[in-house]
Amino acid sequence: MLLLLLTAAVLLAPVPRLTPTATSVPTAPVPAPAPAVPAVGRAWPVGVRPPILRGWEPPATTYGRGHRGVDLAAPAGTPVRAVAAGRISFAGRVAGKGAVSVELPGAGDPPLRTTYEPVRAVVKKGDEVEAGEVVGTVEATGSHCTETCVHWGLRRADTYLDPLSLLPPWLLRRGPSRLLPILGVPLPS
Repeated sequence: MLLLLLTAAVLLAPVPRLTPTATSVPTAPVPAPAPAVPAVGRAWPVGVRPPILRGWEPPATTYGRGHRGVDLAAPAGTPVRAVAAGRISFAGRVAGKGAVSVELPGAGDPPLRTTYEPVRAVVKKGDEVEAGEVVGTVEATGSHCTETCVHWGLRRADTYLDPLSLLPPWLLRRGPSRLLPILGVPLPS
């Protein structure tokens, strides 16, 4: 009983406020909250609801560790599609990997830009693309994944954002909700 009372007292006690002192260690600045991303996407970059091998993990600081995009499982040769309509801002090779970037006009100022790699481009800089239009194919090598994948990134200027936020809820859902029977409750006859 005493243990229960002590636990309750600790859990219900107000949290003490800590004030900085001359000996406190300065902390890194907290990054500003990410700007809102309009759900302008109309297609997945590869397949239909592909398996996500690794999700977006924002870094704590500008140069900190994290994962600045989403890795989607896709075999080599899989068509890579523009998630939303836009203009190709880059199509070429970076550090030996094929990459395609699409600037999304009308998605804020500065505009959003999606990037797909490793991709063998079938478009060139300046081309206009529609949502769902093929911009390249997944290359067999150059991925940082343990299996073949496409890395899909999203940026607004120098700020990395979660690319899944481009997709509206109806594209993110895995299927319809299903009601399951409750054990021990008789079914209606």
